[in-house]
Amino acid sequence: MSKLLNSTPKQDGFRMPGEHEPQDQVWLAWPIREDNWRESGQPAQETFTAIAKAISQVTPVTVLAPTEYVISAHQALGDGIRVIEIPYDDCWMRDIGATYVVNDEGERRGISWHFNAWGGDLDGLYTPWDLDDAIAPQMAAITGDDYYQAPFILEGGSIHCDGEGTVYTTEECLLHPSRNPDLSKQDIEAYLADYLNIEKVIWLKNGLFNDETNGHVDNLLHVIHPGVVALTWCEDENDPQYAISHAAYEVLSQSKDAKGRSIEIIKLPLPGPLYMSEAESKGLKHTSSAVMMQSDGMARKAGERLGGSYANFLITNQAIIFPLLDETHDAKAKHILTEAFPDYQIIGIPAREVLLGGGNIHCITQQVPRRLTR
Repeated sequence: MSKLLNSTPKQDGFRMPGEHEPQDQVWLAWPIREDNWRESGQPAQETFTAIAKAISQVTPVTVLAPTEYVISAHQALGDGIRVIEIPYDDCWMRDIGATYVVNDEGERRGISWHFNAWGGDLDGLYTPWDLDDAIAPQMAAITGDDYYQAPFILEGGSIHCDGEGTVYTTEECLLHPSRNPDLSKQDIEAYLADYLNIEKVIWLKNGLFNDETNGHVDNLLHVIHPGVVALTWCEDENDPQYAISHAAYEVLSQSKDAKGRSIEIIKLPLPGPLYMSEAESKGLKHTSSAVMMQSDGMARKAGERLGGSYANFLITNQAIIFPLLDETHDAKAKHILTEAFPDYQIIGIPAREVLLGGGNIHCITQQVPRRLTR
């Protein structure tokens, strides 16, 4: 039976492992929200299925689904993927699922962050979000792990950890007034040290242009392994992403990680820019329910720029599952990832349907690290 702990991972000698470390499972949730996933979620469900099946080649996959979707999700996913009946508000497992920590004795525990739909009453994307906020403890119970309840708001996509004491994040998100307005930058650093057991926070100013999560770092950057990151890169001086990427490059190139290493930066091309089409926007149903409400931040419109990024990939057990987003750049992105991960299988999945919902492969997945001694 999973129990809530009253200490912190740092006090107990647990650390957040890097995504490159061995994993037991990867979790997703079934896309069903009709004001976010067009055509009642069917195109997104097909894409989620392709992603889940690709991951399942190397790592066992669990997919959450509400009661009325369990059978159809199981039929689509097939017998090799576990479907569990749990209700939620939307399917961004990176942000609503548990973040896991491990210790040198081979033990594992979960962390439940407070979740407010990327902004709460100030600029959250929907309300209510209580089902999402309740996912992490349920996940920890199913994986058989005790868990910590962090006393502040955080989404898993807003941090990238190298497993060796360094976390990367953005000021745009963690210092946004819709997250923890009563906490200072120093307060947040102290909490990250307590709950991730890290020694160094590398702060980038902004996340990807027009990212509705207030700039999650995982849509701009990905830790390849300690001391090496992949950064979304833009060469067009007239594109608003240009200044963001170049500012991030300056910070990274002048920073040292927790082990004193200079950071190697691998540049990933910016896809597009990509925009929502008229047909895609017409496939959405804007909710009129008083129970389930959407904010202006999630009002999808034709011509809206999409926050596309090749950095939004998943590392899992010697495989890279990355989004195919733009025929003019997909091959280059795959080549760069192949060189960055020479001993890995590189699997590209057409992922525009996930992008239309506001994120990509890293955003919809949450890994459960293996219990191993170092």
